[in-house]
Amino acid sequence: MGSCVAGGAYLPIMSDEAMIVDKTGSIFLAGSFLVKAAIGEDIDNETLGGATTHCEISGVTDYKHPDDKSCLDAIKKIFDKIGDYQKAGFDRIASAPPKKTPKDIYGIIPVERDKPYDMVEVIHRLVDDSEFEEYKEKYGQTILCGLARIEGWAVGIVANQRKVVKSKKGEMQFGGVIYSDSADKAARFIMNCNQKKIPLVFLQDVTGFMVGSRSEQGGIIKDGAKMVNAVANSVVPKFTVIIGNSYGAGNYAMCGKAYDPRLIVGWPTANIAVMGGSQAANVLLQIEVANLKSKGMVITPEDEKALLKKIIDRYNSQTSPYYAASRLWLDAIIDPLDTRKVISMGIEAANHAPIEKAFNVGILQT
Repeated sequence: MGSCVAGGAYLPIMSDEAMIVDKTGSIFLAGSFLVKAAIGEDIDNETLGGATTHCEISGVTDYKHPDDKSCLDAIKKIFDKIGDYQKAGFDRIASAPPKKTPKDIYGIIPVERDKPYDMVEVIHRLVDDSEFEEYKEKYGQTILCGLARIEGWAVGIVANQRKVVKSKKGEMQFGGVIYSDSADKAARFIMNCNQKKIPLVFLQDVTGFMVGSRSEQGGIIKDGAKMVNAVANSVVPKFTVIIGNSYGAGNYAMCGKAYDPRLIVGWPTANIAVMGGSQAANVLLQIEVANLKSKGMVITPEDEKALLKKIIDRYNSQTSPYYAASRLWLDAIIDPLDTRKVISMGIEAANHAPIEKAFNVGILQT
């Protein structure tokens, strides 16, 4: 459709079929000015390497088209005649819309990112018939796991529950935090989906793993490692949607960019960072104040307050999904109502690539 010069001239010709648009398309190893300088030949670019030259004289290109639209239409006609191929075999039935109104999502996600909400209500507005078959519903409640369908495709959903929950042992657990029991549940569910060849969908709104002596003594690292291990070694396609927070090791465990999801997208409500803004800013403030004091500077409370605001503003600007997408940490920022379509298209594409690697998580500590 445009000019392909020098090394770039080889690229279209190494394709299965090459099309060129008349008058605007051209291919040559050197343009007319370089030809003139190198060998003294006077020639215009169209005669040197235009559509007529390559379709009727050199035979370099296969099809000549009068404009871009006819060229693109011709590509569609070529593709609609390609033969069938082996598929991965992911299960699909007729699609059904959610019974609960998807537009309600706009009102479910709170503007303040630390406010609780029920992730089940979001899931019911993303899945077919609003049917979600929850796995270990009353165990490890800060992570929701279950089977559903999205535009007919069978999926396993792993999502962070954002409301405060109470375990059967009487422990209050913060929403969006991964505890030992929820990590253990998620690891088992992820392994089940790999055994059953069911694509995984991760819905992230996670602030991280639970910290403190009680969690450390309870083996949070060991249980978290199970979940990370299961995610990292999964062979089924993984799709990640960052709905809200995506902080630190929680990003990893919930299939962040480093864990190779087929697609990773964010809603405009997403926040991506090593840790939450206020926690990070206070840590950075302590470091900055200590550094300034080591240089003999006197820091007043007013100075600290101004410095903290500066750090928070800078940090918050870098947690934006737009900041992440501009650096390719996200594939796209999408309207929540497009989530079903994006996941469905992703699974359909992944279905063209059969699974060849055996599922093996290696050694898991119990």
